[in-house]
Amino acid sequence: MTGNDRELDFIRRQLKGAIPPRQDRRLNTDLWPRMLRRMEEPSVTFGLFESLLVALVVLSFVLFPELIPVMLYHL
Repeated sequence: MTGNDRELDFIRRQLKGAIPPRQDRRLNTDLWPRMLRRMEEPSVTFGLFESLLVALVVLSFVLFPELIPVMLYHL
């Protein structure tokens, strides 16, 4: 057994000791009804405020093209 194997074995033992195994492995509820409700929820909408923000950004890039590299740098 090399030193690396001993270190990995030590880490495994420490992790098993820190996180006890769960006794009940079954789910308390059925997840399918929640999934169906989530699929029926309306998708994300793009409102007036978001449209104004996008228009402001585009307008600022048109009026001040030197801002484009600055914004790309900060992304």
